[in-house]
This record gives sequence, structure tokens and C-alpha cells, in this order.
Amino acid sequence: MTIPLLTCALATEHDVVLARQRVRQVAALVGFDAQDQTRIATAVSEVARNAVQYGGGGQLEVGVERPALPGAPQHLLTVIRDRGPGIPHLDAVLGGGYRSPTGMGLGLVGARRLSDRFAIAAPPGAGTTVTLAREFARGAPPADATTARRLADALAEQPPRGALEEARLQNQELLRALDALRERQAEVDRLNATLAETNRELEETNRGVVALYAELDERASYLARLNEVKTRFLSDLSHELRTPLNAIRNLVRLFLDGVVGDLTGVQRKTAALIGDSAEGLAQLVDDWLDLAKIEAGKTTVQLAECRVAELFGALRGMFRPMQAVQAGPAPVGAWNDRGVPLVFGPADEIPPFLCDEAKVSQILRNFVSNALKFTERGEVRVLADADDDWVRFHVQDTGIGIAPDDQEQIFEEFWQVESPRQRQVKGTGLGLPLSRRLARLLGGDVTLESVPGVGSTFTLAVPRRPAGEAAGAPAREGAHADV
Repeated sequence: MTIPLLTCALATEHDVVLARQRVRQVAALVGFDAQDQTRIATAVSEVARNAVQYGGGGQLEVGVERPALPGAPQHLLTVIRDRGPGIPHLDAVLGGGYRSPTGMGLGLVGARRLSDRFAIAAPPGAGTTVTLAREFARGAPPADATTARRLADALAEQPPRGALEEARLQNQELLRALDALRERQAEVDRLNATLAETNRELEETNRGVVALYAELDERASYLARLNEVKTRFLSDLSHELRTPLNAIRNLVRLFLDGVVGDLTGVQRKTAALIGDSAEGLAQLVDDWLDLAKIEAGKTTVQLAECRVAELFGALRGMFRPMQAVQAGPAPVGAWNDRGVPLVFGPADEIPPFLCDEAKVSQILRNFVSNALKFTERGEVRVLADADDDWVRFHVQDTGIGIAPDDQEQIFEEFWQVESPRQRQVKGTGLGLPLSRRLARLLGGDVTLESVPGVGSTFTLAVPRRPAGEAAGAPAREGAHADV
């Protein structure tokens, strides 16, 4: 619904000036600011001049368009009708691509830019109707018949100005517009200067980033070469050390077996110390070589069907020369003079799984060996359980335990827990890092739960079927993957 406020005839240039004045007065009375008043008056005067010059005169109507929905904004609506022949090239005119000798069309394009809503109907021979709308400010009170009467009375009290007064007012508006334009241009200049400075900084930053990436690539290449040299060195060193180490171990065995004659107590003890040192160094060399192969990506995973009961049996046989072990809850053997038994849990009910048995056994040997070294009383237990996806092995001890701050560091190479017990036993600091890397090669992982003074539980989890092996497929002997 539209509430009418003003109607003006358009026949002469004077009527165009009057229409401009009256529309500006209406815009001021309904609450538009000075800038919006100028926009509305300018748009109306351009269309009104077209109606006089090209349309043979017409009529201007101003009103307030009430919104159809509650809460929607109101609009100041201006409708200008003429009696002319219409506009034959309307789409070209509105698109800015049509130019007539008289400049027809520029006023319509400008009026559309100054309006919130613009509509035009110009059928050939039926005149032209242009509708301009400008949205009221949010929160403006709704207009009604009382508002219309009040505005009409206010307009009646404001006599129209003469042409000179209107020209002076337009000049003032133009000056204000020029001042605003200068301020905007100054702001644009400031923004451009800031943008140029930012671009310079970005260029410098980009050059720094490019240089940094180049340096990182160079460092990465250097580290890759260094890692390759280290791996080759460790591999060569390991192989070169094994020959003299094997000779030392064999000689010690000959001495201890009495092949070269009977030894005194001191000589036997000395030979045993030499043998222990050689064994420790041999273990270090083996761990070095395994880590070097993993880092070089040359470790081969041999997949085959594994049974937990057979794994436990093999481990039992490995540790039997050092300790009497049993599978029941009441131990009868003991680890040297400290009386620490090694107990294996039941394993017959755990189904077979596909894995590299040698690597699983190597990891469990490391866990058991560490547990026996650092357990002075109680027992060491080796347990296993399984579900549809995973097989888990647990090595539990009642030893010295590991502090929370050290539980991740013990998986770093050559890192060992500082404790009185650590200084009494031998270790390379490579067993646990190697175990974790081997577990991850198998598609699993190693975790630790430990309480200082209570004990530790190392858990190896491996998938029942590694990635790439179809679930439910029969286990294949000799399946392998190069890592």
C-alpha cells in the first residue's frame, strides 16, 4: 500500500526545478539525511527533465510505500509518467551502450544508480513510467494517514525557492560532494600507500621464505646423505666387528670348557667376564645392524601363520638355560640368586594369526630380558589375548617401575633410566627403540604402563592380518613384504 504525499505536474523546466525542491523537502521531512536527500532529488530531477524534454510533459507522484510484511522496511516512492512515444532502445539505454545526439539515456542510468529500486515501462506509443524507491532508515516510524496530513501541512509552510536559490543550493551540494570525494581520494591514496608498503613487505617475506625453503631442501639433502653414510657405516662396522667377536666368544668357550687346560678360579672368572663383555657387544652390534636396516628401508617382513603357544614354547626354551621356568601359577625355578620366576600364561585358546614370527619373538625377548634384569623380587609373567582384529602380548614384571616422565624417553636410542639398579646391569639402550620400530613395521605398536616401585607392563599389539591381507582368507606360508 502506498500513502500519497505529493503530486506535481511536469510541463516546463520550472516544473523540473520545483519537483526537485519538493522531493528534497519531502525526503527531509520523512527523516533522510542530507546525502540521501541529494541522491533522491538528483535522481528525480533527471527523470523529470527527460519527461519534459522527450515525453512532452507528464506528472510526478511521491508517496510512502508501506511494507507488505511486518518488520520489512518502508520506501519513499516516486513515480514519474510522461505522454511521449516511449523508448525504442530501452535495453541498450539501460545497459549503457546506447548514445543519442541529445544524450538521452544518461539520466536514466544515473537515476538507477542513485536508487535502491528502479523500474521503467516504456512501450512504444504509450508513454514512459519510471518508478524510483529509496529505503527508509531502520527503525523509522511507520507512515499512515496522519503522517501524510502532517507532511502536507509542513510542505505548505515551505514556499518554493527561485531558480537562483535552487542553483545556489545545488552548488553547495556539489561542493559538499567534491569535499567528500577529496576525502575518499585521500583515503584511497593512504590505502594504496599502505598496500604498496604491505606488498613490499610481502615480497621481502616471500624472498625470505624462498631462501628458507632452499636452505631446508639443502639441509634435507645433506641429512639424507648423512643418514645414508651413517647407515652404511653402521652396517659395515657391524659386519667387521662380528668376525673378531665370534673369535673371542669361541676362545672363551674353549677356555671355559677346559680344552686348553684347567683354569684357576680367578682365570675362570676372568674368562667369564670376557665372554659376557663379548656377548654384550655382539648384542649391541646386532641391534645396530637391525636399526640401520630399518632406517635404510631394507628390512623384510616374512609373513606366515603364527601360533601363540609355539611362540611361548620357543621363548621358554631360550630362557631355560638361565632359569627354570614353568607355565603354572606356582613357580619352582628362580632367576639366579634373586628368586624371580618367569611364568607363561595359557595360550592354546588363542587362534593363529598372520605375522613375522621371528620379529615378534625378538620383541618379546627384549621385553622379557629387561623385565628379568630390573625385577629383584616377585615374578615376570608373559601373557597373551586376542580379539577379531588384534593379538596382544603382555610382559608384566614387579620390578623397579618407570617414572611417567621417562616412559616415552626409554624408546629413544641409547637412552636409559637413571637408577641404582640400572648401573648394576648391562644394557645397550637400543632394545626398546628397536622393538617399537619392529612393531610398527608389522603394522602394530608397543605401549607401556608402569608405576615406580610397583612394576611395568610392556604390551605388543600386532594385527591378526596385516594391511593388504584379505580378512577371512587362509594364512599363506611364506607371504612377505619388503619394508
